[in-house]
Amino acid sequence: MMNLTLFDLDHTLLPLDSDYEWGQFLTRIGAVEPIEFAKRNAEFFAQYQAGMLDPVLYLEFAFGTLARFPRKQLDEWHLQFMDEVIHPVIHPAARNLVKQHQDAGDLVAIITATNRFVTAPIARIFGVEHLIAAEPELTADGEFTGQPVGVPPYGEGKIVNAGNWLAAMDKSLHSFERSTFYSDSQNDIPLMTLVTHPVATNPNAKLTAHAKAHGWPIVKLFDD
Repeated sequence: MMNLTLFDLDHTLLPLDSDYEWGQFLTRIGAVEPIEFAKRNAEFFAQYQAGMLDPVLYLEFAFGTLARFPRKQLDEWHLQFMDEVIHPVIHPAARNLVKQHQDAGDLVAIITATNRFVTAPIARIFGVEHLIAAEPELTADGEFTGQPVGVPPYGEGKIVNAGNWLAAMDKSLHSFERSTFYSDSQNDIPLMTLVTHPVATNPNAKLTAHAKAHGWPIVKLFDD
């Protein structure tokens, strides 16, 4: 029987937060007003780390920023972002872990609260076909409207999004004898609790404490 393996992305497969770093990148290249934008970006990041983020409010901020620019320009910037920020930090241990599950024949997906624009090229680096991410509303021409679509995959929202993704294949978590979810954050405890094999991966302090209390394995892929 095929097994299911889910990976969080930021600080799990990557030693950074791609959402936050995208904002920092836009600030560095002068695409956004540096002081106020950097302040709001940092505030949202701190709220996420504390488990207090309003995901809809954050996505309106993130997608509102994207909507200010033509898609062609955004795609060019994203290529630069990948070259300067993402490619240099991809760790062999993270690649090997994903490949291990793929070689075993698992159904593999990345599930992340970060939006699809930022994360789709990163998922491709890892060779992962299935990406569950925050979805932007697009015009018929593929431009960003500034609004999110659907339930943000944050906290319990990851349960909703994973369930919808599996249901589209006529499956559920119960379809798999073994289901694994790798994550670094206490924000993912709701979904980690539902899989058969939760793995605290490069965990923050809150998830480390929870994992130890519940006997979950803890792995360290890199120092971040």
